[in-house]
Amino acid sequence: MSTQPNALSRSRASLTLEYPMSVGRYDRYEDAQKAVDYLSDHEFPVQNVLIVGTDLKQLERVTGRLTRGRVAAGGILSGMWLGLFVGLIFALFDPQASGLGTVLVTVLFGAGFGLMWALIGYQFTGGQRDFTSVTQVVATQYEVLVEHRHVQRARELLTEMDPMAAAQAEVRAAREADAAAAAAAAQRAQTTAPSASPAGEMPQPPTSPQPSSSQQPPQQPPADV
Repeated sequence: MSTQPNALSRSRASLTLEYPMSVGRYDRYEDAQKAVDYLSDHEFPVQNVLIVGTDLKQLERVTGRLTRGRVAAGGILSGMWLGLFVGLIFALFDPQASGLGTVLVTVLFGAGFGLMWALIGYQFTGGQRDFTSVTQVVATQYEVLVEHRHVQRARELLTEMDPMAAAQAEVRAAREADAAAAAAAAQRAQTTAPSASPAGEMPQPPTSPQPSSSQQPPQQPPADV
């Protein structure tokens, strides 16, 4: 029986908490790490703490142009390293092979193979990506979560560490709660509002019923002259 599902379930269990609650949000990972380190220094059970990066975004730093010459140089260099490694293995474990000659042959062979492989790969790109870059996925905010059993103690310690940051966090949480309440009230108002009249039609005021001919009052006779 494979143990991969069991290992995966254990890994997920180690990254979850029982009813986690937020005790702080930070713009940098170093600040979140500093908060957890402060909790650890004050004998807080940090095995109940989880740092979560939110609002992920991908950064790609362009490092330079990618030309055919640079591709060829990179392929030759990587092939030479591979050939050197293979040549040293042959020289160490094959007593009949000449050490230096074997290494030189494998280095030259690796350089040629690396050059050909790099140029073929560059040709397949069709010039769609003529630059080199470094890619990294980072988070916009980092939130420190604690199990509900220890959240009160964690908030007290973080307030002692940075009272100003704790006050700002409380103000921000209150603003978010007010915004959520206002949005919920607006949603309720939209759902309970009466349906509008069709376009182009104005509501007509109620008209009083006209008396019928049978209900008209009798005419008075003309006065005598």
